[in-house]
Amino acid sequence: MTDGEMDMNAYASIAVLQLPTQSRLLKSACCPDKDLVVLLSRLGGKDKLSLWKMQGSKKWEIDVSVSETDTEDIVGLAWSPDGQSIALAHDPPRITLHSIQDGHEERVLPVVMPSNTSRRSFRITGIWWYQDEQKVDPSSIPDMFKRNGIVTGTAHSILKTLPLLDHLHDDSQKLTATDLFAFQGSQTRVAPKASLPDLIKSWPALLPDLQAASIATALQLDQHDASRPFETGLHDANFNSILAIADDLGHVHCFLEGTYPLGAVRVSPETLTPSLFKDPKLPEFFAHPQKTPDNEITATLQPVAVGFPLLKTRMPRDLAKLSSTTRELVWYVTRVVKEMRGVWFGSETSNGAREIGPKWIRALEARQKEQFGQEEPSSILDLTSLLVTGRVSESLADFLGSGDQMSDRGIQKWDSTVTEALIKLRDFSEKRVAPACQRIVLVLQEVLGWAQLPQLDSFELQKGEIEACLDLAGRAIVISGWLAAVARRELARFKEFIAFIRHETVAVESRPAPEFDMLEANQYMVSGLVVSSIDKWFMGPIPRFSSEDLGVPSDKHDLQQALKKARVAATNPSQTAWQSNIKQKDLSHIDRNIDALVQELTARCQRVFVRAAGASARSAIVTFGPGPESLMQVASPPVSEYSTGALVRERVLNASESGKFLHCLVSHVTAANQEFLCVSRTRYDAVGEPAPEIAWVDCKVATDDGLARICIQDADFFDDDNLIVLYNVQGQDSGVYIAMFNYADLRYQGLRFGGSAKCPSREDLIFRVLSLWQEGHITLTTIPITACRELMLGHSNDVSIAVNGRVGRRVACVLDNKSWTMEVLDMEGSPDTDSTGEDAGETEVDEER
Repeated sequence: MTDGEMDMNAYASIAVLQLPTQSRLLKSACCPDKDLVVLLSRLGGKDKLSLWKMQGSKKWEIDVSVSETDTEDIVGLAWSPDGQSIALAHDPPRITLHSIQDGHEERVLPVVMPSNTSRRSFRITGIWWYQDEQKVDPSSIPDMFKRNGIVTGTAHSILKTLPLLDHLHDDSQKLTATDLFAFQGSQTRVAPKASLPDLIKSWPALLPDLQAASIATALQLDQHDASRPFETGLHDANFNSILAIADDLGHVHCFLEGTYPLGAVRVSPETLTPSLFKDPKLPEFFAHPQKTPDNEITATLQPVAVGFPLLKTRMPRDLAKLSSTTRELVWYVTRVVKEMRGVWFGSETSNGAREIGPKWIRALEARQKEQFGQEEPSSILDLTSLLVTGRVSESLADFLGSGDQMSDRGIQKWDSTVTEALIKLRDFSEKRVAPACQRIVLVLQEVLGWAQLPQLDSFELQKGEIEACLDLAGRAIVISGWLAAVARRELARFKEFIAFIRHETVAVESRPAPEFDMLEANQYMVSGLVVSSIDKWFMGPIPRFSSEDLGVPSDKHDLQQALKKARVAATNPSQTAWQSNIKQKDLSHIDRNIDALVQELTARCQRVFVRAAGASARSAIVTFGPGPESLMQVASPPVSEYSTGALVRERVLNASESGKFLHCLVSHVTAANQEFLCVSRTRYDAVGEPAPEIAWVDCKVATDDGLARICIQDADFFDDDNLIVLYNVQGQDSGVYIAMFNYADLRYQGLRFGGSAKCPSREDLIFRVLSLWQEGHITLTTIPITACRELMLGHSNDVSIAVNGRVGRRVACVLDNKSWTMEVLDMEGSPDTDSTGEDAGETEVDEER
């Protein structure tokens, strides 16, 4: 190829994919750090998500619909900074996070509008995930003790030293037969939905970190290993990242590390936010609100700056960690109590131990009534008579000598079921529920300390509400210890009763001597066989008792008073003499429903942390540029001889020489039956009037026959220097071409608006450039394309493109929306490059996170 000639076969084709269904290609579909691309398809009114390798193989496909009748759409996609998760924006509004390993749903993020919003129906217009690029100060003192950002003396530093709570099996995502036996990668799976309660779903929290909450994981080999990693994700790429969501009401919703909601900030009322940019090193966003008055799109040229002062401190993340730890502990206690209730009362899949005794009594009374004619059978009286006198009634003797219930196998099953249930109630209450509630108290005490600091008023931590949560958690500790004692006593009495039953089922002539406690067996018949005292721990209202109700003295003394009282008792012999028996306090009237108590604790703690989570948004500072703050006052251009299409692309560059940012904008403009590209660069400055630099580009390219006019099909920024375009050549029977040109080297000219009183819009910019061009003040240039390639898609006029301009993975994916064909090109390779080898940048999906 000689100088001045265009290379018509410049880029290597990696693969051509024939898709089974019509698909959509979003602009952010390419994974930034892997050779993967995401496609969206719609079949039967449902959206499906599929992950493809650039070389052409499909890794997985899932159905992301909520239900069988779901009609929601996927409107946006963003990749997590670590490249392991995909965030999807849905309509109706919700956000789901999916793993790139198999597409399973990791979490659902509800998009909640502020309470002062008048209109409730809204749509999500954009989704972005920004990595925090703050550098560690080399002059700072290194963390020699490996505290990983944990302040000594805080709740998490104490939790780190405590033994881990027992691991609980997570059955929130159950596998189906299709998941187990179908060919992996070939079937369309429904993304598993986590079956969590609504309060736990809406609880503001970071990604689960069980070890931070002092809970053992499934892979924990040594639960007492002091060298276990405490925060494995501290140095992860997602650390302090921000997932941002924009809606059509002018709000921007932010989530810390993709999961913890920071609240919603209103950028501009009743506007769209199609583009958003975050300062990589500061918690500050730049938005260009957009409105559509009279069917004309109007977007501000000057950005609106949204700053989050609280995110400059560690307080929001510290609170997020406390909220996450409380959530894990409360969810842990909830599951333990649910399992305890299921063991005692039974569940949908199993019978409880509580029902065996009453069932046995009902069977005895049924025999007494049907076979012995007793209209009002007294089974308990007969059993008591047998226990005390050794004399058995005819009906009871018949029942004890026959029936499946009285076989050795039946009695052994009764014995083992009730024994295992009581042991589990005893161990779970004192080894799981009580320690977990103690950890909840530890975390809430730190939150209560936060509520007493005046500089943290923006978190709206109400002291009274936190104290109520502490009171509930303390009451749960008392009730769980009480339950352990009652279960231990009930077990001892049951053992004596079952020994009595075994003794009486032996033949009279070979009856051995009794080996059971008659009083304990009688006590179980009276208060455990039909109606058990343990029932109160799972029935009744929320416990409201105080320490005085339990017999604890109400007068509280400090340490000095307690020591003084102890010295007096030690020096006075009468105080240490044998005391008379004190009558035990009757506690039968006290409510002790631990199930209801845990539910109330969950609801109150969730309200505390939900209110505090929005502090970052409530304290946000929105800064408008010169001119009105509302786009309602921005007038549309007064001319109609031109139109701007939907092709508007944006990119923000880091202007290192000035410490500012450059906002690059390319718009496709049609005027006088000609197509132009208006490329502008505007320096971000929130206080001064925007002073853009523009390049007015005629849609012509150089060919062997001279200049040829082209029709732009799609375009996108590739990197900080190049822009990729898809086009057809007018007057030629050719297909779609892909080309790349350097927009940084275009001839830019400064532009002023002459002290306009209104906030200039992008339409004002284009109108101003058109006027200057018609007056001969703007130089028109052609597109400086020196290399292109004709795609294998044919003569399609409906194509879309997604690009990845990162060094080492510079690829472009072009989708033909009519023929269901997608071509993947290496934008740095040549046609001689092996498109299936390492030069194509092949990367497998990681099998381990």
